[in-house]
Amino acid sequence: MKRQKKLYEGKAKILYTTDDPDRLIQYFKDDATAFNAAKRGTIAEKGIMNNAISTLAFQYLESRGVKTHFLEKISDREMVVQRLEMIPLEMVARNIVAGSLAKRMGLDEGENLPRPIVEWYYKRDDLGDPLLNEDHVFAFGLCDETTFTEIRQATFGINDLLREFFLAQDILLVDFKIEFGRNRRGDVLLADEITPDGCRLWDSKTREKLDKDRFRRDLGGVEEAYREVLSRVQNVVLAGTEGED
Repeated sequence: MKRQKKLYEGKAKILYTTDDPDRLIQYFKDDATAFNAAKRGTIAEKGIMNNAISTLAFQYLESRGVKTHFLEKISDREMVVQRLEMIPLEMVARNIVAGSLAKRMGLDEGENLPRPIVEWYYKRDDLGDPLLNEDHVFAFGLCDETTFTEIRQATFGINDLLREFFLAQDILLVDFKIEFGRNRRGDVLLADEITPDGCRLWDSKTREKLDKDRFRRDLGGVEEAYREVLSRVQNVVLAGTEGED
């Protein structure tokens, strides 16, 4: 499959068209941003690590019945994905109080939530991706009610699976952001990525941060944290394949 013209470039990835109109190549960059791109930098080999982590996470979800845009990893920094019409919403699932939730609710980070929370954000970088409620979603035609229910339920299910995926290697899934889109057949698929860029991941024993908060908060050891996550999730997949022919 040949990479053709650039279709879209975001903060962490580039999408390219291919010789197949229904397939794109998703390229992972080393660029790092925070606070709606007010802070910028580079994390060495982040693109390589995020491509590998996303590949493993998507494969894990697919093996458990979740439909994703992932098709195959074709290089250290590239994966082939289905071309989708994106739903202009970002879903954030939260299991532990952290980040903006801690600020909004006046709580200390680290408090376990009695039940997961799913929040909705309007995917508009120029507006700072504002927080929405269901009335906003329907009033502005961002998503129909049937699709809204489908992706809300899917997000809770994905949260359960990813918590299991990471906890198998002593990583707490604090919260994460995901997106969905429709392929040409109208199927709703999980899109984007599953990486330490979009997930808060803490060591389950020490609660050491293993995600982009190390970059946001100038904690140091950013590359090492990403590398640690990759090392651990590779173990999850290897453990799951033991005994197979």
